[in-house]
Amino acid sequence: MAGPNSLGDYLRARRNHVQPGDVGLPGGVGRRVNGLRREELALLAGISPDYYLRLEQGRDRNPSHKVIAALATALRLDQAGTDHLYQLANAQPPQHQRPAAEQLPDGIAELVDRMPMPALVSGRYHDVLASNALARAISPNFAPGRNLLRGVFLDPYDRALHLDWDQATAAVAGGLRQVAGAHPDDPCLVELINDLSAGSARFRELWARADVGYRRDGFSHFRHPLVGEMHLRRNKLDIPHTEGQHLLVYHADPDTPTATALQRLAATSSRA
Repeated sequence: MAGPNSLGDYLRARRNHVQPGDVGLPGGVGRRVNGLRREELALLAGISPDYYLRLEQGRDRNPSHKVIAALATALRLDQAGTDHLYQLANAQPPQHQRPAAEQLPDGIAELVDRMPMPALVSGRYHDVLASNALARAISPNFAPGRNLLRGVFLDPYDRALHLDWDQATAAVAGGLRQVAGAHPDDPCLVELINDLSAGSARFRELWARADVGYRRDGFSHFRHPLVGEMHLRRNKLDIPHTEGQHLLVYHADPDTPTATALQRLAATSSRA
C-alpha cells in the first residue's frame, strides 16, 4: 500500500534486489538480508551509514541531487528507476483535494469509435475513457468507466483472457509505480493502490518489487471465450496535452488465424 515514507520504502526494496557480487562485494554465508546491507549501500554511494539510515527511515527526505545520483548508481537503477528516485526525493506537499475528472479532447471518442480495430483510451489512472465495440467485445473491462488495473488484477474474466498474464501484470504494475512517483499523494491513486493491494496477492508481490516503467509495444496473447486464441499486436500512442492519456490499439497481422478470429469477433459485436 502507499505510505508516508515512499522514498525509504523504494530504497529498501531496490537494496534487496542488488546482490553483493553484482557490485564487487563479497557475499559470504550467513547473511541475514536478501541483497545489500545498509552500510554496504552507503559505502557504494559515498555517504555515511547514519545518513543513509535517516533516508531509509524517512527522517531525512531531501537528499541532494548528488546523493540521489550516487544512490541510483549504487542500486544499478535504469533510467526509469532513476527518474522515479528523483521524483520521490522531491515529492510535493500532499494534495488533499481530489483532482477533477479527466476529460477527453474533442473528437477523440468519435475517432476511436470509427477505428476498424480494437481501440480504447486510457487515462492517468488507467481508467477507460473511451472504447469501440470491438474492444469491448474482447473484454467488458475495456468499457468506459472500467479500470484496466482492477480488471487485470481482480476480475477472473481478465485472468482467463490474458494468457500472458504474468508479463501483463508485471508491466502495468511498473507503469503504475511510475505514475505514483510523480503524484505520491494523489488520493485517487492512493485509493487504487490500496484496493489492488487488498484484493490481489499478485499486485502485492509486484508492488514490493518496486519495478518502474510502462509496458512496451508488442503482442498480447488472449484466449477469448468465443473465438479462441489471438496474438494481437499492441501499440500505445500518447495523446498530447492530456497529462497521461493514451490511445491503446490492438491489431492482427494479415492472413493469420488471429486476423480470422478478429473478423469473427467483429461480426459478433456488430450483431450485439
